[in-house]
Amino acid sequence: MEKEKIHAYCLQLHATTHDYKEEWQADRYHIGEKMYAMIGGDGKGRLVLTLKCEPARAEVLRESYASIIPGYYMNKTHWNSIYMDATDVPMDLVEQLIQHSYELVYSKLTKKAQKEIGLKETN
Repeated sequence: MEKEKIHAYCLQLHATTHDYKEEWQADRYHIGEKMYAMIGGDGKGRLVLTLKCEPARAEVLRESYASIIPGYYMNKTHWNSIYMDATDVPMDLVEQLIQHSYELVYSKLTKKAQKEIGLKETN
């Protein structure tokens, strides 16, 4: 996975904002001021992409791909991390997981925030 491709993919999602949190040395992507993706290093400095994920799906992904682990420095039930140097996780799956994370976070926003963003319901 290339960081630039992930960055571009996230920014094309409607109403996404990006910031860099210096203390974490991490790029963060938000919708409605809630984070749905983060690129940063793990404890050993290895780059990971961290995404919100429905808990049952998160478990299946961890069992299916060696490069998908419980969310680094996040709630391990609701977040997964994917090693950026992974060779076993196809880019189309990464894009699907980014979209899944984005939609999960959007769905938890207040109705007012959702209306302000103007994203149509996908369900």
